[in-house]
Amino acid sequence: MKIITFFNNKGGVGKTSLVYHTANMFAELGHKVLAVDLDPQTNLSQIFLHEEKLHEIFEQEKTIKSALSQIEKKRGDILEAHVEKIRNNLLLMPGDLELSLVEDKLSQEWYNCLTGEWYPFALESAFYRIIKQASEKHDIDYVFIDVGPNFGAINRSSLISSDYLIVPSTADLFSLKGLANIGERINSWSEEWKKRLEERQGDAKDLALPKADIFPLGYILMQHGVTSNKSVKAYKKFADRIPGVFRKSLKNETLQDHISFENDPYCLALVKHYNSLMPMAMEARKPIFDLKPADGAIGAHFQAVKRVYSDFEILCKKIIAEIEDKP
Repeated sequence: MKIITFFNNKGGVGKTSLVYHTANMFAELGHKVLAVDLDPQTNLSQIFLHEEKLHEIFEQEKTIKSALSQIEKKRGDILEAHVEKIRNNLLLMPGDLELSLVEDKLSQEWYNCLTGEWYPFALESAFYRIIKQASEKHDIDYVFIDVGPNFGAINRSSLISSDYLIVPSTADLFSLKGLANIGERINSWSEEWKKRLEERQGDAKDLALPKADIFPLGYILMQHGVTSNKSVKAYKKFADRIPGVFRKSLKNETLQDHISFENDPYCLALVKHYNSLMPMAMEARKPIFDLKPADGAIGAHFQAVKRVYSDFEILCKKIIAEIEDKP
């Protein structure tokens, strides 16, 4: 099981749509995937599921928040989380609007971990252990986590639980600023967690805890804007700054020579803005690359659907290759 979190401190970069399509393509390629919605806005769950199904899940308390119901009240440990089958090889652990209520408890217990006692470690590692339990039960190969665009305690617990980080980014000033902030915060969290692991005492030593060895795989440049096969000037101005910012923030490297985003090995993909295809896909409740003529994908739209399939197939195979090449 490999846990991959998609995260950027800036919102509105198309992160959730990216997670949705990547998870579906991994499943299409034959890998068993668990998508986990840890964003209290539940956008990923809303993309995957019809409103009626979501209502049923909320009413029956089949969200990841339900798996925390005992431990957050100090009445026990984690419970088994419900997972919803989406398609062959693809499962979803639905999110919950009330997940934000756990934020304050996680913030408090982060500091209490320094006491070495069981409960703070049990709560901080709850997401990791819930995901691990579900992955072992369902023979999951890859876990994709969608989180909100912030540096809150939920995201801290999510990121220290991850093996890999992928940063969706757009070519604008605010996205660059968000990218610059990520590395420092993640490194700080990782070091603080490892220091806390040394303080474990008694039953806390028996918990399955994450190691906080998150590896930044690269970034995906979203809404790649082109005109007549040439990058828009303003877009390229910011896009060409991303290679240097990514290295400095997440790789502790200095870019010696200028590298365009188009030639940057850390750029996993350029994901275009698919315009009217996205609403069509949301209406059909399927990824863009699965749209059929019956869904409205005819003529030029049908040819675009084929290109989207190719784009995501290449992206996903590159992610897999990067993971397999990692020592």
